[in-house]
Amino acid sequence: MSAISFTFDGKELLAEDGDTILKAARRAGTAIPHLCAVQPYRMDGNCRACMVEVEGERTLAPSCCRKVTPGMKVRTDSERAEHARKMVLELLLADMPASGPTSYARDSKFAHWARKANLTKSRFPAREQPREDLSNPAIAVHLDACIQCTACLRACREAQANDVIGYAGRGAHAAIVFDLADPMGTSSCVSCGECVQACPTGALTPANGAALVASDRKVDSTCPYCGVGCLLTFNVKDERIISVAGRNGPANRGRLCVKGRYGFDYVHNPNRLTKPLVRREGMAKTAAVLTEADLPRYFREASWNEALDRAASGLKRIRDRHGPSALAGFGSAKGSN
Repeated sequence: MSAISFTFDGKELLAEDGDTILKAARRAGTAIPHLCAVQPYRMDGNCRACMVEVEGERTLAPSCCRKVTPGMKVRTDSERAEHARKMVLELLLADMPASGPTSYARDSKFAHWARKANLTKSRFPAREQPREDLSNPAIAVHLDACIQCTACLRACREAQANDVIGYAGRGAHAAIVFDLADPMGTSSCVSCGECVQACPTGALTPANGAALVASDRKVDSTCPYCGVGCLLTFNVKDERIISVAGRNGPANRGRLCVKGRYGFDYVHNPNRLTKPLVRREGMAKTAAVLTEADLPRYFREASWNEALDRAASGLKRIRDRHGPSALAGFGSAKGSN
C-alpha cells in the first residue's frame, strides 16, 4: 500500500491508502471520541461524536468514515471541533436513563467519553423512555440507554448474518427492533451476543446485571465447547466467571456463539465431575438414568493414568477380538475437544 502524507493537529503524519482519519489518528496515538465506530464493522458515521475539522471545508467531517487524502489538514483540537463533539455527547446524554450512562454497564464506551468530556448531566429534556425487555435469558435489552447508533444492527446483519436486528419508525418513534418488533426472547435471535459486544452504551448487556460487576482479573483462554478454537477472555470475580468477551483470533475474529459467550455456568455446578470415574467391579451397565446418589455405588474415583489405561485397553480388546474394522471414529470441527 502507498503511504499518504497529511497534517494532523499541526504534525505531518503518514497514513495507508484507504485509512480513515479515525484509524490514522489511533495509529498516531491520538484518541478521538467515537461510539458507533466498531471494528471490524462498516463505518456509518451515525453518532457524530467523532467530528473533526478539515481545512477548507465548510462543515465538520465524521472521522470514522472520512478517508485521508494527500495534503489533507485535519484538526481535532480546534475550538469548533471540540465544542461540536461535546455538544453531541451532551445531546446523547439526555437520552440516557435518569441514573446516567453507567445504569446497565459499569464502564461502557459512552460513559468513558462522557467522563473525558466532564459531562455528568445534560441541559436538554429527556425523551420518553422505552420499557426494558428481559425476555431473553442471556441478554438484557434496555432501549432507554440506546442512542440508535446501529452498531448492533451491523453486528447482527453484517458480521453474524443473522439479520434479526432492524431499525424501524421515523423521528421520535424510531427504534431498534428484533424481527417484527418482537420481544428479543421470542424473536429469531440465536443469542450469540455479538450485538452486546458492539453496543457502546449498555442498552444491550449480559443478563442479570453482569456488566455492572467489576472483575478481579481477566483470563485469556480458548472456548472449551467445540474444536473451532475461538479465542475468548474470562472476566473473573471472587474466583468465579462472571462474563465472557470474544478475543481476536484466526478462528473467530472476536466473535463467539451462545455457548462460548454465555454457557460458562457449568464450571461452578456442584455436580460437575472434576476427577475420572471408573465402573466398580461387578456393577453391570444399565439403561436406567443414574442419579447423583447412585454414582458412588456404580463408580469410584480413579487417577487419569488409570482411566486412560482402561479406555485404551478396551479399544485394544475390541481390535484383538474383532479386528481393526470394528473400530471407527468421528471427527468434526464441532466435536468436543
